[in-house]
Amino acid sequence: MKKLLAVFTLLGFIFACCWKVHRDTHYFKMEKVTFRSPKLRADTNIRILQISDLHNHVFGRDNERLITAVRDTNPDLIVLTGDLIDKTTMTFEHVFPFIDQLTAIHQRVFFVPGNHEWENGRTAQFLNGLRERKITILNNRNIPIVKNNDTINLAGIDDYGTEHDNLEETFNNLNTDDYTVLLSHSPGIIQHEGPIPADLILSGHTHGGQIRFPLIGALIAPGQGYFPKYDKGTFRLGLTQHLYIDSGLGTTRLPVRFLNKSQLSLITITAEARE
Repeated sequence: MKKLLAVFTLLGFIFACCWKVHRDTHYFKMEKVTFRSPKLRADTNIRILQISDLHNHVFGRDNERLITAVRDTNPDLIVLTGDLIDKTTMTFEHVFPFIDQLTAIHQRVFFVPGNHEWENGRTAQFLNGLRERKITILNNRNIPIVKNNDTINLAGIDDYGTEHDNLEETFNNLNTDDYTVLLSHSPGIIQHEGPIPADLILSGHTHGGQIRFPLIGALIAPGQGYFPKYDKGTFRLGLTQHLYIDSGLGTTRLPVRFLNKSQLSLITITAEARE
């Protein structure tokens, strides 16, 4: 009887783990986070929808579940922080229709390449396809975003992990009196020598470790090895500077997530009372 009970307990545990893997891998959540700054006027808040590390994954027929979630957030702008495709992706039959639907929802969609874009043999074709679909590629450059007579700087640095980054070009002619958001696929950019003149850095790349365990967290993350410090969520880098790592939507190598549900992030930047 005890052996039978043990067998059923083991089977129940295996089933629960398989169910959890399926849910975390193929269903996503909306993570919401807020940052405050005295650089913005009291009546201004800017909503940024961050989509990262899709890796050619599809959520529902023609990504309908993902598109519905994007539409429901009503953001001021959409940022894509790299690895929309995988380095092994040979056709763009899923990702380009997704991009077409994004730009139909919102005109302001911005992209920084990730390591998988650069490691894919069809990099030029993919980037040209994004440009044809009116995606603004921020490869080592910045642009102003205006709302309610308030200006924020949106800067994008090309992939640090594949050495396409250029910090000087990225912040060229940028007014640091305005709130500055830096898009960087890899959080490894914070290892760059010298200061990074950004109030908020939005990254992906880590997948939150993809597989996590209670009390331990992520076991491994690219560029950081085992038990990474910067795996997912918000990290304070200085008195007024933050790093936010979105754990992303897709998978690579091992096609599973565990205790680390696929996600996209709605980031609100709002005013903080001036003292």
